[in-house]
Amino acid sequence: MFELDKTYLNKALGTFSIKDIEAITGIKSHTLRIWEQRYGIVAPERSGTNIRHYSHGQLKTLLNISVLNDNGYKISEIAKMPKETIAEKVLHLGKQDCAYNQHVKSCIASMMSFDEAGFHHLLNTFILQFGVEETFMQIIFPFLGEVGLLWQVGTILPSHEHFVSNIIKQKLYVAIDGQVGKTASPRLKFLLFLPESEKHSLGLLFANYILRARGHEVLYLGQEVPLVDLFHAFQNENPNYILTMMTAAQPDIDIQAFVDFLATKWSSSQILLTGPQFNQSEFNLAVNVNKIASLKDFIELVNHLN
Repeated sequence: MFELDKTYLNKALGTFSIKDIEAITGIKSHTLRIWEQRYGIVAPERSGTNIRHYSHGQLKTLLNISVLNDNGYKISEIAKMPKETIAEKVLHLGKQDCAYNQHVKSCIASMMSFDEAGFHHLLNTFILQFGVEETFMQIIFPFLGEVGLLWQVGTILPSHEHFVSNIIKQKLYVAIDGQVGKTASPRLKFLLFLPESEKHSLGLLFANYILRARGHEVLYLGQEVPLVDLFHAFQNENPNYILTMMTAAQPDIDIQAFVDFLATKWSSSQILLTGPQFNQSEFNLAVNVNKIASLKDFIELVNHLN
């Protein structure tokens, strides 16, 4: 008979341990216990063995409290506020350009409750307020970094990550479609792909947007592209630049051989490599191969092409 692990089932049903709350909100467990005893900010359920469990609603309340506390409000002040006042003050902070951390926490709250409409609304609001580029660089990518950490410590489920990734991709597709007709001078050709077994495509999609927004031509192949297919599909193309990324460890890929293949097959193209696996590995670079430390550096490179 199929059985779910109890901890896994609790997360799927929307209940969280005090360790989960600490990982998500940044409020230390001992601090939270003091706040509960002294100010009654939340009243968690307790199991038969007296273990605390927190609901989605309590998680959202604690996220809001942590935002106010991080922005100079004393917990004694916050404890006296109705929930509506707390939410209003958090919303006011969220309208300030510098409040990126609050926006990240808002995204986390929507993710934890699988609030699709709320997550769409957040992204739409951020894009209207900051634009696509700033939204992704200052909010979305830091948020995804937090998601990765929460996943590593077992606080969230894979379904949480899939949920937000798919919505974020939808926004990028719309933004990319909006760049049709833009033309740079000079207009350069970029070939974008992810190597075989590499599934993390958000960074490459964002690079696609950056290039199209600046009027360059993009041949976008997407994720998990076998080298043989790459060669046969584009043996007659002559891109100015080839960009690829490697985020997850790829034990079946010899990085040096992979890079040498690209450098040799497209000797007249500039090969751009980015992602943790490239940046953390030591290998020889041909004259037409360059490592890009981050997406910020990629944006700076592209900006200097025009």
